[in-house]
Amino acid sequence: MIVAAAWVTPLGGKTVVIRLEGESSMKRYLVAALGLSLSVSQVGCGQLTVGPGRGAVPSTTPGDPVRTKFLVNVDAQGTALLGHDPVAFFTDKKPVMGTAELRTVYKGAVYQFASAEHKAMFDKDPSKYEPQFGGYCGYAASIKKVSPISVEFFEIIDGRLVLQHNKKAWDLWHKDVPGNLTKADANWPVLVENRGI
Repeated sequence: MIVAAAWVTPLGGKTVVIRLEGESSMKRYLVAALGLSLSVSQVGCGQLTVGPGRGAVPSTTPGDPVRTKFLVNVDAQGTALLGHDPVAFFTDKKPVMGTAELRTVYKGAVYQFASAEHKAMFDKDPSKYEPQFGGYCGYAASIKKVSPISVEFFEIIDGRLVLQHNKKAWDLWHKDVPGNLTKADANWPVLVENRGI
C-alpha cells in the first residue's frame, strides 16, 4: 500500500493536509491536489483530509462539489484550456489568454480569465462556459479516446464549447457534426469511468 501525505500552505496561510492511501487514490486525487492550494485560500478552509471515498474536489464556484470520478484536461499546474479564458470563446469568438491573477477552481481545474467581468460571468454559471468533454478533443471522444486540444480549433455548438486536437480532428469531426457530437456525448461517461480520477 502506498501512503502519501502533503502539506500545502497557500497564499492565505491556511495549511491543507492531503492523505492518500493506495495507488488508485493517488491518481484519483492528483488533479484535486493541483488546484487545492488555490481554492483553499479562496474558500477559507482550515484543514481538509482527502482520501478514498471521502472528501470532494474543492471548488470556488457555486454548485455542488465533485464527489464522483471526473476527467479534465489540465497542465502540470492544474490549469485548463492551456491558460485561455473559457468565457472569451463565447464573447470574443476567439481564444484569449487568461491571467494567473484572475482565476477560479472548478471541478478539479483552474480556469484563468482575461478580465474580472469574464471571471464573474464564469463564477455565476460555470457549467455554461466549461469546455465539453473535460476540455479534451471532441472528435477523440466520439471515437472513444481522449486527446489534447489546440485552442484555435474550437466552436460553440448549441451553447457548448467543443475543442479539437488539430486540423485533422477538426476535418473528421466536421464530416458529421451532429453524429459525432451524439457519439461523443454517449462515449464520455464511459471514458470518465475508465480514465477518470
